[in-house]
Amino acid sequence: MSTLYSTTVTAIGGRNGSARSDDGLIDLRLSLPGGLGGKGDATNPEQLFAAGYAACFGNAVLHASRSGGPRLRDSDVEVAATVGLSPTPSGGFGLSVALAVTLAGIDQSAAEALVAAAHRICPYSNAVRGNIAVALSVTTR
Repeated sequence: MSTLYSTTVTAIGGRNGSARSDDGLIDLRLSLPGGLGGKGDATNPEQLFAAGYAACFGNAVLHASRSGGPRLRDSDVEVAATVGLSPTPSGGFGLSVALAVTLAGIDQSAAEALVAAAHRICPYSNAVRGNIAVALSVTTR
């Protein structure tokens, strides 16, 4: 498989450090969330993962809509990603994801079909499938 795009982000200092992309567009502080005993005064890896997954999944919905489904505009698609961090029985940590997808201008059954198609093609969904629980909910407006 040929790579369509790649990027590099370097993190220094773990959860209380910083992250910078190779092109400099991302250059931010990181902080342990307040709920985990940190200051919570900067973003954290779970927020960044949620932002990436939400944006990527939204684009997968748009792609599916333009590949035979009801055609949606960019503004018709809203995805809220909730990422949870939990301890595992083995003493490590695991993630869970809930994607709340809201689509405008189509009926509920068409929206559910598009979201199912998006879940099959989204790179994030494919990366986590079988390893992270992903709950999908779909509403229309």
